[in-house]
Amino acid sequence: MTDEKGYVLVVDDIPDILKLLDATLQFKGYRVVTASNGQEALEVIEREHPALVIADILMPKMDGFSLLHRIRLDPELRSIPVVFLSATYVGAEDKDFARALGVTRFVEKPVDWEKFLPIISEILTKGVSVTPTSLNEFEFYDRYRRRLETKLKQKVTQIARDEHLLTTLSESEKMTIESTLQQAIRDRNEIQLILTRVRERLEKLTNT
Repeated sequence: MTDEKGYVLVVDDIPDILKLLDATLQFKGYRVVTASNGQEALEVIEREHPALVIADILMPKMDGFSLLHRIRLDPELRSIPVVFLSATYVGAEDKDFARALGVTRFVEKPVDWEKFLPIISEILTKGVSVTPTSLNEFEFYDRYRRRLETKLKQKVTQIARDEHLLTTLSESEKMTIESTLQQAIRDRNEIQLILTRVRERLEKLTNT
């Protein structure tokens, strides 16, 4: 379906979600290429520009916010539509930040396929006007830092809540909470890594 206009690039660090998106979109007739993080996605984009990028936000190496920022700053890439999928960054301020960066659509996980697939079809068949980023480099990293700090606090609270809940459950009830807890710990660790890099970048920008 997308041979004439290009392929759909799907970016997510969770293998099961990546496989599900890949299989569903291919079943609908789209040519799909996958990447597991923003850095890998940029390498794919440089080889062949996609018709559409569908990306998670919280990912290692380069997350969705940084990927979108890089795309919108590049004159050769900035017209590529980008759809965000996220289970972590779903607050009003997160969406405002994404819009300021020039996101095309924002879809919350878990994906509602009856709503999601028509969005993809509309973008690829009718086209969309892409909004360029309205942020300079300092504004991007400053707002990015604030979003990360907010999410880090939320993850720390979630982890403390789940750890307390585990002490109140029987062994047979613990499995689901333990799985959720481990994912929250992974998310917290990744957010901390990204936040450290963002703070370092902000310090350099402030001192130049």
